Amino acid sequence: MIIFVGRSNVGKSTLIYKLTGKNVKRGKRPGVTRKPIEVNWRNRKIIDMPGFGFMSGVPDRVREKIKTEIVHFIEENAEDIDLAILVIDGKSALEIIERWEKRGEIPIDVEFFQFLQELGIPTIVAVNKLDKMKNVGSTINKLIKKFGLNGTWIDYKDVFIPISAKFGTNLDEFKKVIEKRLREPRGQHE
Repeated sequence: MIIFVGRSNVGKSTLIYKLTGKNVKRGKRPGVTRKPIEVNWRNRKIIDMPGFGFMSGVPDRVREKIKTEIVHFIEENAEDIDLAILVIDGKSALEIIERWEKRGEIPIDVEFFQFLQELGIPTIVAVNKLDKMKNVGSTINKLIKKFGLNGTWIDYKDVFIPISAKFGTNLDEFKKVIEKRLREPRGQHE
């Protein structure tokens, strides 16, 4: 299976729709997806996971419960997960990560990336909303450092992929990377 994870409202469901043509529930408000949604694509299960983090009008205890359920789902299915797509908002991710760091907290996007790595799940970071980003190369280089990796975008071109799910920008390249990563032995990008 391939899982799509990330904060609420970063474009996970839209990206799945653009990749597969399968209609999954999408909305403008954060928190539309509350339970994992499964679609079939190319003899694989695609799982649209609920968003984590802020959800409009959702109490903290419900948000925490959803995050816990996501973590349990991933831990219980780690062996069957061929690939995780961590979708982040390329326009606001750095600002959000830096806000968390200033509070002395590990940013949830970074924590999730590291969690997937610890479980040995191959991961692609879909840097979405390319259409709203100013300096793509610089942004991705900074994100790579924030995610605890050494190197530049050149070193991680099969891990950090800039896209626009809404407009379909760079999705052909994104699909190629998905197919390539699915053929690789597990652990190659650790």
